[in-house]
Amino acid sequence: MPVHRGGAPLSIAGGVREFARATPGATAVIDGDRTLTYAALDERSNRLAAALLARGLTPGLRVAVLLGNRLEYPEIAAGIAKAGLVMVPLNPRLTPSEARYILEHSEARAVVLDDALAPVVGDAIEELRLLALSIDGVQAGLPYEEALAGARAVDPAVPVDELDPFCVTYTSGTTGRPKGVLISHRSRSLTFYCSAMEWGLGNGRVSVAVAPMYHGAGFAFGYAPVYTGGTVTMLRKWDPEALLHLVERDRAQSAFLVPTHAQMLRALDGAALAARDLGSLDTLYFNAAALPWPLKQWVMETFPGRGVHELYGSTEAGIVTNLRPVDQHRKPGSVGHAWYMTELRIVDPDGNPVGPGQPGELFSRSPFLMNGYLGDPEATAACTTDDGFLTCGDIVIRDEEGYVHIVDRKKDMIISGGLNVYPREIEDVLAAHASVAEAAVVGAPSETWGEEVMAYVVLRGGDASDDLAARLEAHCRTSLAGYKVPRRWEVVDALPRNAAGKIVKRDLRPKTGAS
Repeated sequence: MPVHRGGAPLSIAGGVREFARATPGATAVIDGDRTLTYAALDERSNRLAAALLARGLTPGLRVAVLLGNRLEYPEIAAGIAKAGLVMVPLNPRLTPSEARYILEHSEARAVVLDDALAPVVGDAIEELRLLALSIDGVQAGLPYEEALAGARAVDPAVPVDELDPFCVTYTSGTTGRPKGVLISHRSRSLTFYCSAMEWGLGNGRVSVAVAPMYHGAGFAFGYAPVYTGGTVTMLRKWDPEALLHLVERDRAQSAFLVPTHAQMLRALDGAALAARDLGSLDTLYFNAAALPWPLKQWVMETFPGRGVHELYGSTEAGIVTNLRPVDQHRKPGSVGHAWYMTELRIVDPDGNPVGPGQPGELFSRSPFLMNGYLGDPEATAACTTDDGFLTCGDIVIRDEEGYVHIVDRKKDMIISGGLNVYPREIEDVLAAHASVAEAAVVGAPSETWGEEVMAYVVLRGGDASDDLAARLEAHCRTSLAGYKVPRRWEVVDALPRNAAGKIVKRDLRPKTGAS
């Protein structure tokens, strides 16, 4: 006899539905002086779902979302899911050409956006014939609130398999163009539940959405509170004093941060921290880049008695490991053990398992893994195994107790201020400049950003004029988001290469005084 799976399939709209029944009057979202109860969040997401379906969208089609952290983000995510549609988050810092590529590659049929960000999608709305719903203005599309007001408040409850994607989130690879990562309802629903259990994001708890929700981790940790019956308070734009204000005002208990946030908190006058009542805060958890040990010590000394966690993961793999508070002093530099429901495999270049203390490439297998890259089976196959493991391309060592330490990045990705930057994309832009023969981009250490983008350039015809760096920067800004533009430049006669002719980036070392 066939075996049937019991219960409703997991959906990222599930938590909103459940707590609209269980705690309808509880506060789900805080954004400045605006709040949203679970009943209102459920109703507004119903209306959005109905509005999208009434305008001709059918289940499985993709809807781009162009917003910063604000009250509407959770309702839009839930509404898209209720309609059986697939969300495509757009980074507000993208250039119009970068956003256009994602809209075209994802075959998005609609976009929900903050009207102030309309220039990011430029002429694409009209040229690609996208349905657009615009919040706080109508530079582009139809007024969002009017669309909701004119729609039915009934949940369309479009059936979706839990293994279907709820989201296609774009992450650049070393091959240049961004790749669309297909993330399932099951992956993120389980992430939300486990996050609530690990970092205290659930029922009756308040968490701050610090990291941008258009980013994979930012969405996971900004949406998990409302999925599990808690409250999320929105930090619209990163500012260390604004974060302290929200913690104090809303009695926040949990916050997800990246090392850059900790650096900027540390840079505040000590009086700014002392002046705030931060007694409600009991959990801090960090990701995106290694938290330097001196900085981690400062965090633990400044917030004594709080649970400090450091986790490791990626958009493709989800959360892979977590170092819990009990081990912070005992295992400096480690990112901990495998997370819930996660298996690890560490292998040498030939695919053979390595022993404790030996470096190897880290693979993981869990329910959090991506479904693959949209329209790119070759790239999917390149990072996955036949038995279901996936690699982020990182080299690690696992000690005798099973704790994982990140050694190096197999790929050349740079993490600057918690954002992923991929050198090949920048190198391609620089190669298009008339003065540049070739370029290599690397990450240079930065106390503020963790890493900052540095470009080594070989010039055509010896063009080393005083304004060269300014001209190259201006050239990059026409095609790249600001955080990808090199902050440091160095002109070299030639780039180091190995016998096969490949550039050896480890031989490129930032020099004192490089501009």
